[in-house]
Amino acid sequence: MDFELLKKRALSFLRDAKVDYEHEDYDLALFHVEQFVQLYSKYLLYKKIGDCPKTHSVVRLLRDLVKVYGDCGLKGLISEDLEMLYLLEESYVSSRYIPREYDRGNSFEGLEACREVARGV
Repeated sequence: MDFELLKKRALSFLRDAKVDYEHEDYDLALFHVEQFVQLYSKYLLYKKIGDCPKTHSVVRLLRDLVKVYGDCGLKGLISEDLEMLYLLEESYVSSRYIPREYDRGNSFEGLEACREVARGV
């Protein structure tokens, strides 16, 4: 697997999340945030250890990043924003199966989590 493709896709999802937020499409913004966190985490894991877990759980992926890279600033994100991370996981599922709406605040917090992940490692 070309792990640089994971990074490229992740950054595209981040770009889309920002555009969605600006257009007040908060449901899609949160979904794209989740996709960014998921793919970027997998990219960082694959880059460091040559593999990544086959999971959609951003919480697990971030915990794996902490194990592989050390604290790297993500430990605080996990402990302080665990509820937001679970909301990201929920947004992944609800985008397909559950009619759920998210608001501006949820989307803003999700974008802030993105920034933490992007600068954490």
